Amino acid sequence: MAGGKDLIRYDLLVQDALKGVVRKVLIDSKDGLPGEHHFYISFQTDFPGVRLSNRLREKYPQEMTIVLQHQFWDLNVTEHTFEVGLSFSGIPERLLIPFDALTGFFDPSVQFGLKFDSQDEDEEDEAEEAPPSPQPIRGAASEPVELKQPRKPQPAPEKAPAAKAETEAPMEDDKADAAEGGAGTAEVVSLDSFRKKN
Repeated sequence: MAGGKDLIRYDLLVQDALKGVVRKVLIDSKDGLPGEHHFYISFQTDFPGVRLSNRLREKYPQEMTIVLQHQFWDLNVTEHTFEVGLSFSGIPERLLIPFDALTGFFDPSVQFGLKFDSQDEDEEDEAEEAPPSPQPIRGAASEPVELKQPRKPQPAPEKAPAAKAETEAPMEDDKADAAEGGAGTAEVVSLDSFRKKN
């Protein structure tokens, strides 16, 4: 059956293995990040199981990038999801993110990055096994909303760099808050600059 259909789905096996790398790194970072390591994590905000406040969902309807560096708390990692507390423009938030919602992971301290493909096209035809339902968030400043079905993606041209910069703007504010009087300046770098061009 040379040139036949990939019934084993090696592409999905590789994606799952790489998400396992992110899971392991987050588990090892529960008590703080070692050395200069910090993480840029991009994810689909409209993926089923993602929980974030309505305010953030309205601001980032399709994709969002968060930074785990100095100001994060209560990092909890399970087999299928991770939950973390972050501050956005001074407002504390709790986010719950399934690993299947990830689109990118980057550690600029060692120039290591991963890009994940979305699974919506191939899996629409197959019966999708849902991860176990997450536990309610304790004491969140604003109530999260969980989507049961993904929103229909709107056809969009190639992402403009300005749109990515807008997505990362709150993180830059948070870094500035964390530095408070530090001598260095923070620079937000688009993940697209580290991706291989096809």
